[in-house]
Amino acid sequence: MSTYMAKKETLERAWYVIDAAGKPVGKTAALAASILNGKHKPTYTPHVDCGDHVVIINASKAIFTGKKMTDKMYYHHSGYIGGLKFIAANQLMKTKPEAVLELAVKGMLPHNSIGAASFNRLKVYAGAEHKQQAQKPTLIEG
Repeated sequence: MSTYMAKKETLERAWYVIDAAGKPVGKTAALAASILNGKHKPTYTPHVDCGDHVVIINASKAIFTGKKMTDKMYYHHSGYIGGLKFIAANQLMKTKPEAVLELAVKGMLPHNSIGAASFNRLKVYAGAEHKQQAQKPTLIEG
């Protein structure tokens, strides 16, 4: 008996919706990253991008545990000398709540071409409405 290896041509991608309202950012991101990687499927193959599409709604209602809302900082660099920029989690949640969940999921995906392709299948919305109703996504309770 030989080991099954998934092929890119034979994959069928499903759509899932995750409601982030009242749930910790990390738990929601971990669930989304697992689905984007395809680890929830019995046909998971590490070297093939076999994940599904994920839509996260109610990103503005996601919560942080502990003192992360005030103490956690998000950093990026402009590329110039002295160009380190940072923003607190509570400020980023007010201005761009989608970015908080996108950054959390991106950090949990593999840092290679498969992770980049998986990240492109993620859609995050601050409110309860999303544009993917035509795909008939399945709601994930997590």
